[in-house]
Amino acid sequence: MPPEFAWLILLFPVFSFLSIVFIFRPLFSRTPQVSGYVTILAIGLSWLFSIWAFITVWNTPEHKLTIAPIQIMVIENGLTLSIGLLMDSLTALMLLVVTTVSLMVQIYSQGYMHKDPGYPRYFAWMSLFTASMLGLVMSSNLLFLYAFWEGVGLCSYLLIGFWFHKPSAANAAKKAFIVTRLGDFGLLIALLILYFKTGTFDIEALKSYAIAGKIGATALTLAALGIFSGAAGKSAQFPLHVWLPDAMEGPTPVSALIHAATMVAAGVFLVARTLPIFEPSPQAVLTVAVVGGFTAIFAASMGLVMHDIKRVIAYSTISQLGYMMLGLGTGGVAIGMIHLFNHAFFKALLFLGAGSVNHATGTFDMREMGGMRKYMPWTAGLFFIAALSLAGIWPLAGFWSKDEVLASAFEHNKLLFVLALTTVPMTAFYIFRAYFLTFGGENRAQAKTGLSKIPHGDAEAHYDEAKKAKTHKADSHHEPGHAFHESPAVMIVPMAFLALLAIFSGLFNVSGALSSFLEGEEEHGVGFFGVFTHPLPWIALILALIGILLAYLMYSRKSLSAESVGKAFSPLYRVFSRKYWMDELYEKVIVEWLLYKVLFQIFELFDKYVVDGAVNGVAWLTVGSGKVLRQLQTGRLQSYGMVMFVGLVAIIAGFYLFR
Repeated sequence: MPPEFAWLILLFPVFSFLSIVFIFRPLFSRTPQVSGYVTILAIGLSWLFSIWAFITVWNTPEHKLTIAPIQIMVIENGLTLSIGLLMDSLTALMLLVVTTVSLMVQIYSQGYMHKDPGYPRYFAWMSLFTASMLGLVMSSNLLFLYAFWEGVGLCSYLLIGFWFHKPSAANAAKKAFIVTRLGDFGLLIALLILYFKTGTFDIEALKSYAIAGKIGATALTLAALGIFSGAAGKSAQFPLHVWLPDAMEGPTPVSALIHAATMVAAGVFLVARTLPIFEPSPQAVLTVAVVGGFTAIFAASMGLVMHDIKRVIAYSTISQLGYMMLGLGTGGVAIGMIHLFNHAFFKALLFLGAGSVNHATGTFDMREMGGMRKYMPWTAGLFFIAALSLAGIWPLAGFWSKDEVLASAFEHNKLLFVLALTTVPMTAFYIFRAYFLTFGGENRAQAKTGLSKIPHGDAEAHYDEAKKAKTHKADSHHEPGHAFHESPAVMIVPMAFLALLAIFSGLFNVSGALSSFLEGEEEHGVGFFGVFTHPLPWIALILALIGILLAYLMYSRKSLSAESVGKAFSPLYRVFSRKYWMDELYEKVIVEWLLYKVLFQIFELFDKYVVDGAVNGVAWLTVGSGKVLRQLQTGRLQSYGMVMFVGLVAIIAGFYLFR
C-alpha cells in the first residue's frame, strides 16, 4: 500500500464530521442513530489503516515512511506553507492509541447516548475531535500541528459544554478553553522564536538545528519552555491543571476520550515530539521533570478525598500525566510514551466503567452507591482490572511502564524519585477506595429507601425536567422506577476489549522491543520475571499492595474508621478537599481582585483621564482656537487696513534688522 494512503487515516473522520453536519443532515435528523454508525465506520477504517501504518513503520529499517508534503502557499520572503505528514515510530504508536480508544468510545456511546436529543451533534463533534487529534500527531511541521492543536481545544470546549443548558457545563467549557489558552500563548511565542531563528517550521529540520547547536542557547531554552507551557495547559500540569476536574461536566464517553487518548495526551506527545529541542537545555529538561514529579503527588493527594467517582479518576489522570512528564524529563521519549500507551487503555476503561454505573444509578456520588457488584458483575470485574493496572500490580500493563518511570527518576534525580514513589500507595488507595465504595458492601441507596432505585429526589427531578425539555440536565440515563441492571452489550464489549489491553499492552515492551522502536536503539528488556531481580519493583509493588490493603480495611471490611482517620488528619483533609484553594486563588484573588478591582480599574482611570482626556483636550483646543480666530473676522475695512499696514511695517523692519 503506498505511503500516501496514510492521509486516509485523517480524512475518514473528517468525512464523517462533514457528512453529519452538512451532507446527510436531514437524514440524521430523522434517524439519528445513523450518525453513530457513520462515525464508527469512519473511525474503524482509520483504526485499520493505523494498524497498517504501525506494522509498516515497524518493519521499515529507519522506522519512518516518506510522504511528500503538499505545498499550499509560497510567500515572497521565502516562507513556504505546506501540509505534510510525519509518519515515524512516535506517530505510529499514537495513531494506534487514538484510533483504538476513540473507536471503543464511539461504540460505547451508542448505548450511553441513545436517548440524548443531541445525538447527531455529539457524534459530529466526536468525529471532529478524533480528526483534530490525528492531524496533530501526524503533522510534519509545527504550524500545521498548531492548527490541529487549536482544533483539539475547540472540540474539547464543544464537548465539555455539550449539555450547554446546564450552567455548570457551560462554565466548565469556558474554564477549559480559557485556561488552556494561557498555555497556548506560550506555545505560539515558541513557534515564532523558532521560525525567526531558523526560517522553518519543519519539525525534522528544527530537531537537526537544535542538535547541531545552530540555535542559540537562550532562544532554545525560551522556545522549549514555551512549548512546555502549551503542553502543560493541554495535559493539565500544575499550575494549569484546574480545568480538568471541571471537565467532568461533559458526557462520560467524552471524559474517557479526553483523558485517555486526545486532549491531555496531546501535551505529552508534543513534548515527546520536540524533545530534541529540550535536550540541549538542561534547565528546560529539568523543568519538565520537576513539574511532572510535583504534579503526580499533588493531584494524587486530591484524589484521596473526592466523593465523585469521575473526579477521582480525573485527578488520577492529572497524576499519571505527571508521571509521563517525569518520564520524559528523566528517561526520554520511550519512558514517557510507553506509559502514555498503557495508561490510555486502563484510564479509558475506568471512565467507561464509571459511566456504566451512572447509566444504572443516575449518580456519580460514591456515597450513594455501594453493592453495585451484585447488580453489575461485568462492570465491577472490568473496573477492577483497570484499577489493578492503574495501581501498578504485576503483571498488568500499568506495572511495566510505571516502574520504568520510577527507575529513570531514581537514576537521574533522587528527590523526584521520592515524590514518584510516594505517589504509588496513594494511587492504589484512591482507586480502590473508589472501587470498594462503588461496588463493595451494601447499596446505600437501597438501605435508605428499601428499593434498588435512584435514591434521591434530584435524579427524578432531573429526569422529569429533561423529559419536558427533551434535553438531558444530568449525565444520566437511568429512568426512575427501574431496578439497577447491568449495562447493555454495546457498552460492555468495548470495555472488555479495553480490559484485555489493560492486561496485556505492557507486555509489548517486556523484551524492550517497543523502547527500541521508539528510541532506535537495541532491545534491552528485562524479561517477564527478570524485572524482580532489582529491589525497586518489589518496593513499588509492596507499596501499592499496602495502599490497596488500607482501602480494603477502611471501606470494605471497615476495621479502620474512615471518619476517625479523617478527623485525625483533618487539616490535610480540608486542604485536599478544597483542592489547595487553587480555584479560589484563580477566581477570587487573580480574576476578581487583581484583574477586576486593581488592573481593570487602572485601565478605566487611564481610559478616562488619559485617552478621553486627550480626545477632549484636542476638542477644547479646536473650539477655543475657533473662538479666537472668529474675533479677527470683524467685517470692518479700516481694521483690515490697519492689520495690513502693521504687517507691512513688521516685514520691512525684519528685512533691515536680519538681512
